[in-house]
Amino acid sequence: MKIRLSMLAVLLTATLPALAQDVSLTQARAIAGSVTPASSSLVFDAQESQSLAALRHALKGGAATLKREHLAKAAQSTTQADTAWLKASGYDFQTKANQQAGIELLSAFSTLLDSVLQANRDTVAAINLDATQAVRHQALADAEGISFLYFLSDAMGPRLGKAFLTAYEKGELGKAAALIKASEVSTGAAKKHFNYPRPFLVEGNTIHLVPDDVIVQDNKPYTADGGSFPSGHTNTGYTDALLMAEMIPERFDALVIRGARYGYSRIVLGVHYPLDVMGSRMVAERNVAHYLNDDKYRALFNEARDQLRTALEKECGKSLAECAGRGGKDDLYRDPAMNTFYRFTLTYDLPQQKGEQQQIQVPEGAEVLLKTALPHLSSAQIRALMVKTAMPAGFPLSGTTADQQFWQRLNLPAAYAMAQKIH
Repeated sequence: MKIRLSMLAVLLTATLPALAQDVSLTQARAIAGSVTPASSSLVFDAQESQSLAALRHALKGGAATLKREHLAKAAQSTTQADTAWLKASGYDFQTKANQQAGIELLSAFSTLLDSVLQANRDTVAAINLDATQAVRHQALADAEGISFLYFLSDAMGPRLGKAFLTAYEKGELGKAAALIKASEVSTGAAKKHFNYPRPFLVEGNTIHLVPDDVIVQDNKPYTADGGSFPSGHTNTGYTDALLMAEMIPERFDALVIRGARYGYSRIVLGVHYPLDVMGSRMVAERNVAHYLNDDKYRALFNEARDQLRTALEKECGKSLAECAGRGGKDDLYRDPAMNTFYRFTLTYDLPQQKGEQQQIQVPEGAEVLLKTALPHLSSAQIRALMVKTAMPAGFPLSGTTADQQFWQRLNLPAAYAMAQKIH
């Protein structure tokens, strides 16, 4: 243990030049394209097909064919999600209070410079227009799968991902499925507060609305209504991914990165800007930390987690550690390039305001997000990792308050990766 602690001290005092380097849009676009139904891995592609087929089956319910009207009624079945268990708990998710906290956290959006907003518009146009068919197909599946957890199988690796889809369909993860979806704090109040138009509604835009040839398969262009900032889908995807990462810490980094990739899909479809996605990441991280520090929520979380892990081991036929282990070339979300992609999504290469570099401060209890994934480290060590691996100051939405600075600059996969060097 003394050796590990001394190694940690060395790492925390070392410089991390990679964190300060910008990742280009071209580089990020190529990496995002590597995790689609047309990837280089036949195993990954087969798992994507299985997940998509399960999603389309769930969306149509008992109907013979899937129609557009089914999408508005989409929800996990009573077999998939044990909503009765959750309702019986009487837990109060304090939705309104958390929504207000989210609005305050994102208040810096209202003071952004015109140059930042222009870069925001330029970036969505570039990502949307240059997306490949495979990336668009992935984005459509992500969009219409918002009410379900199928998308998370992508980041679980070839063995665990398959076991997850089987257990989810059988209803063996009911408590986790119910709790995770109930933990999503709606962004509706924030959308009304900021009242920012979506990219495809701005006069003179060049957005290409993607025709649906994946889900309903009627080629109707995918669209969305309501305000743009922040992104509701990203909030959902990141909340789901982060909570699943807390339940399966063996896949922590891959699952967190999947949340970021889910947000990227919203930009591909041209219905959200980078800032919308960045803001929702901040809010989702804050909300998950808030819940995990609540003893009543934690009791429900532990019960759901235990049921999930037992079910996954049953379907795997081996220990969860073995099942969740690295899957070689077919384990695409464990490719080091995905950490680079995640780094890009923290800023989307939007302009950084130079000037005084504010020292980051870790909010009380924020270390809970890495506690399960890094059990060999103390709270103080985790907090130090969060500071050391944080993004540079000055990027959009980092604002002026300590909370804004922290949640905008937090890089969970980087902190996790650094800790692995001493484990």
